[in-house]
Amino acid sequence: MRLVLQAVIIAAAAFLPFSAASADYPERPITMVVPYAAGGSNDALSRIIAEHMGRTLGQTVVIENDAGAAGTTPAARVAKSLPDGYTLIMGNMGTHGAAPAQYPRLKYDPAKDFTPIGLTAEVPAVLVTRKDFPAATLAEFIDYVRKNQDKVNEGHAGAGAPMHTFCTLLQSIMGTETARVAYRGGAPAMNDLVAGQIDFSCISLSGAIAQIRGGTVKALVVASDERVDLIESVPTSKEAGVPEFRVSAWNALFAPKGLQPGVQAKLASALDAALNDARTRERLREAGFVVPAPEKRGGTMLQSLVESEVVRWKKLLKPLGN
Repeated sequence: MRLVLQAVIIAAAAFLPFSAASADYPERPITMVVPYAAGGSNDALSRIIAEHMGRTLGQTVVIENDAGAAGTTPAARVAKSLPDGYTLIMGNMGTHGAAPAQYPRLKYDPAKDFTPIGLTAEVPAVLVTRKDFPAATLAEFIDYVRKNQDKVNEGHAGAGAPMHTFCTLLQSIMGTETARVAYRGGAPAMNDLVAGQIDFSCISLSGAIAQIRGGTVKALVVASDERVDLIESVPTSKEAGVPEFRVSAWNALFAPKGLQPGVQAKLASALDAALNDARTRERLREAGFVVPAPEKRGGTMLQSLVESEVVRWKKLLKPLGN
């Protein structure tokens, strides 16, 4: 009965006049789902963005952390939510790019079941180890892991999450398969890395910047074409002799499919205002994020990015369990 009622509401919303559906939006708080545990990089990004968007929209944007299956469980829930603009998700390269390659029975289609609002951030991957790991360079790391892969373990935020995908690529390049420990988010994985409970992680720079700069973990390489000013002493993968390990994460805001164009435009405008704000940009930079150029942010560009990422990762990754 509830599903039937929801279907009727969605169908009725499609026939509302454009102005009626969007003119007074938003009239109540908006929920932004973060598909990981609190404290990770996706969570930090979402809170910075939500704060500014809330001021622009005149309503509170509430963060809801909901971890599960590398973010795919909450993503599936959001995909089935009412497309009224009050439920959004801060998706990423994992939930909206790599997931279809690794979850053959995924309960949503990233390219068809969402309304793209805009790209929010890009960030390179970085290989980090516990601070006393017996390797000081990428070459030494590869040599050690190849000789001791039965004794080394990797931590990630769940199979199919960006952390898992980054290291899947790296281990493929190295020709290794170490033990892989899954967590409910990047923050708990980093906590165990700092504590020495795991040996290494391949994580977005934003998820490790504080620990790298604080010296509680060791950064061996950043998987980008150019060095990052926040950790300028860390070489790029090309400089380290493994140019194939070039990968970055991206985050983006999505609503369920069927969102009224007027509401989509309001959300995109509020997001754009946040990313153009000098203070917000500096907060994101300090947290390790790269703010995308204006021409890369819009819904049309985001839709193309999702479609291309799904194709890319299906070529590189195998379904989980295979």
